[in-house]
Amino acid sequence: MAEMDPIELHAHNPLRIENPALIPAGRYYDEDFYRLEGERMWPHVWQMACRLEQIPEVGDWIEYSNLGKSVIVVRTRDEVKAYQNHCRHRGVPIAGGEGNAEGKSAHGNCAKSGFICPFHGWRWNMDGDCTFVYGRHLFDEELLNKDDLALRSVRVETWGGCAFINHDPDAPSLRDSLGPVLDRLEARGMSKMRAQWWFATVLPANWKVAMEAFMEGYHVMKTHPQLQHAQPSLYNGRYGNETGGLGPTINPNLSVSENIAEALQTMELLSDGMAGLVQRKEIEIARAVPTHDLPEDPQVAIMAWYGRVCQAITDTLRARGEDVPDLAKVMVEQPVEAVEFLFPNTFLLTYFTSMSAYRIRPLGPESCLFELWSLTHYPEGEEPELQREPTVLPFDSQDFPMIPRQDYSNIPIQQKGLHSEGLENLRLCKEREGLISNYQRLIDGYIAGAPAALLSNANQKLGGNFDGAILDLELEKKHGL
Repeated sequence: MAEMDPIELHAHNPLRIENPALIPAGRYYDEDFYRLEGERMWPHVWQMACRLEQIPEVGDWIEYSNLGKSVIVVRTRDEVKAYQNHCRHRGVPIAGGEGNAEGKSAHGNCAKSGFICPFHGWRWNMDGDCTFVYGRHLFDEELLNKDDLALRSVRVETWGGCAFINHDPDAPSLRDSLGPVLDRLEARGMSKMRAQWWFATVLPANWKVAMEAFMEGYHVMKTHPQLQHAQPSLYNGRYGNETGGLGPTINPNLSVSENIAEALQTMELLSDGMAGLVQRKEIEIARAVPTHDLPEDPQVAIMAWYGRVCQAITDTLRARGEDVPDLAKVMVEQPVEAVEFLFPNTFLLTYFTSMSAYRIRPLGPESCLFELWSLTHYPEGEEPELQREPTVLPFDSQDFPMIPRQDYSNIPIQQKGLHSEGLENLRLCKEREGLISNYQRLIDGYIAGAPAALLSNANQKLGGNFDGAILDLELEKKHGL
């Protein structure tokens, strides 16, 4: 295999990262850097466009918009397709067209009428073919070639109950881009989950500031003190251990029953604070799990108790008709981090059989749209009413669950602080804030035009990197292809 020349990550990027532990502050507000992301990165990455449950019937469509690029995702008779949202006559959007600035999600069904341009009435069917040109005789026939009038396709792939789009026809597949983390998450039954609720808000912050609040748990002690107080050994063992390694995750000074009480309290707080992360139905099952005849060693006993809880949740929910995975098996064979990041802008938070999901889209150098889903399983026929649009709230609304509300209290003021005179760089802990550095340097790789294979290899390293170390992404070295 031939060896390629070193990749020049310095070209056309004055805010490049030179020290992986130092992130230039300008990357969060500089308009030129924001433009570079829009030109060099966003058109080449897989973006979660919609949940498949939003388009359940043939002809159902939904608009996905990001950085001025509007895409229609539609369920056809055979598959899910996606098209650029413009009339082939004079460019007017043929569906929606309002964008995402207010969290709106235009949707409809085109099975009968097709897509109709609101300007001159031209029409297209769900397969992208033009079916009607008003006053066709007025045009030169050479302008009405069937292939030229067909809607322009956008790459779309489905996974985990979602449709992902990519504007780059030559980009690696979704699976090649994100790697084994997809298998680990799908083992949790992602494709079978349904949205319990869907919120959205506009945050006065760069999209990366909003994302980085969820790339480490180091902030729990101060931002989410209720979690720290409920289970201090867990968080101090991870972040306060002076040896640099992971300390005990239980309190050795407490009895087994007291440690179990702490764990249950944490579940309660996560349920109240996040809803989707831990469901009430799971806590009720966990509280009923017997705690007698556990091993005397507290650490071993807690692990045994968690095993019983996982088995009880699996058995009980399956008996109710929920198609949940075998938790005990999945946790051993397909382990995931508490938070999994799917580059460039999607998060999945896991605990037992349910998940919380986040998606963040840029609205400008210092504004972004933040969406949250609560996902869980339901017995067949008991699924909740389909949610076509999110409930849009002010970012400081008390209607948000407590945990995101606490995070939202930091994000806008951090954005203001980034403009402070003398703040040239953000300083990262190499062992626990590495994901921030790793995805930021992957952005640099896209801006530099690094080969797709190198970008995919670097991207796959982000799976399981929550609370992880700064990694060698091999983007700045000679690399064999």
